[in-house]
Amino acid sequence: MPANLSFVAQFGSVLGRLSSTEGRLLASVGLALAAITLAALVVPLLLRQGRRLVARRYLGGTIDDFVGQVNDRFPVTTPVVLLLRSLQVGISLVTGLTLLVIWDQQWLIAQAYALVQFSLADVLAWVFTGVLVVGAYVGMGLLEDAVAAFSREADRMTAHQEQIVTRVGQIGLLVVVAFVLLGFWGVDLGGLLVGAGFLGIVVGLAARQTLGSLIAGFVLMFSRPFEIGDWVEVGDEEGVVTDITIINTRLENFDGEFVVIPNDRVADRAITNRSQKGRLRLRVDVGIDYDADPAAAAEVATAAIETVDHVEETPKPHVFPREFGDSAVVLEMRFWIEHPTPPKRWRTQARVVERVKAAFGREGIGIPFPQRELSGRAETGGVRVDDERSEPVRTDGADRDGTHN
Repeated sequence: MPANLSFVAQFGSVLGRLSSTEGRLLASVGLALAAITLAALVVPLLLRQGRRLVARRYLGGTIDDFVGQVNDRFPVTTPVVLLLRSLQVGISLVTGLTLLVIWDQQWLIAQAYALVQFSLADVLAWVFTGVLVVGAYVGMGLLEDAVAAFSREADRMTAHQEQIVTRVGQIGLLVVVAFVLLGFWGVDLGGLLVGAGFLGIVVGLAARQTLGSLIAGFVLMFSRPFEIGDWVEVGDEEGVVTDITIINTRLENFDGEFVVIPNDRVADRAITNRSQKGRLRLRVDVGIDYDADPAAAAEVATAAIETVDHVEETPKPHVFPREFGDSAVVLEMRFWIEHPTPPKRWRTQARVVERVKAAFGREGIGIPFPQRELSGRAETGGVRVDDERSEPVRTDGADRDGTHN
């Protein structure tokens, strides 16, 4: 038996006095009952009392803010449960080893020890690895809380930017921890970096568009041309922004369809944000008779527009003659709405058309239909209109009077 297990031999010689099967059986039952009592009753009771003592003495206000944040995110119940399970596993392990010694089976302990021989340095290395992994997990949670707190204080950080900064920070933390662990366990980082470089080249060539969208996602995050909930037009697509990721942007158009646009296409196209300013100017054209007074018609239209609910008083609505149409003088009506949305735009434009048409009808201002003026050359006698009723052409070969030639 190895020297490290000499205590097992000494312990076995002490228990060797239990030569009879009855004595060993009695000792086994007593040991099992003691282990169950210790693991199921005594240890949980001691841990509960210790937890109350720690919570009352340290977590009641004397602990610093950092530990307080850790306790808020990872309640003290979690480490207490882990400690309880560890102690219970330890008690079970010691009980099992003792039972093997009682029944004179020390050779099993020696074989198990030979299979899992760990030096003190190996144990410390595994402990350091576990501590580093747990620390990385706790650090990721603390980083998320720190970014959220900063976002609440900073007026110019959106929820999307908060999410991106959190994820990038967490990925960076995991990369640092991974390199530290690889170096600690003696992995050749030089060869690993060379292999990662070649892998990066292959992945970069195979996923150029995805990487382009990824880079464009960071550009959009910092340039902030729009936010979630904004009404935007990106190239030929128009809708309300419902989601922004590092790879793509999602819009909901006015037909209820979701349009997913890669971020590299978003960055390459003109972006019109109709919500960023908080108000939007609308334009509606209306034609009046050439016989009507444009100034008077503009006053009537302005007064009618001002009665519409969603039209802003400041800036005031403005109506002016814009062009000579084929059949009418075209007036352009301009007015503003606040907090623009597609439904509000449609409703406001519809109300303006209804009110202006009703006002023109009351004031006798005509809105003409399309008209055409016909003229002929003088040398041909101009255009003559025949007042006689034209008769349909007979298809049976008869004359107008019904006779046949």
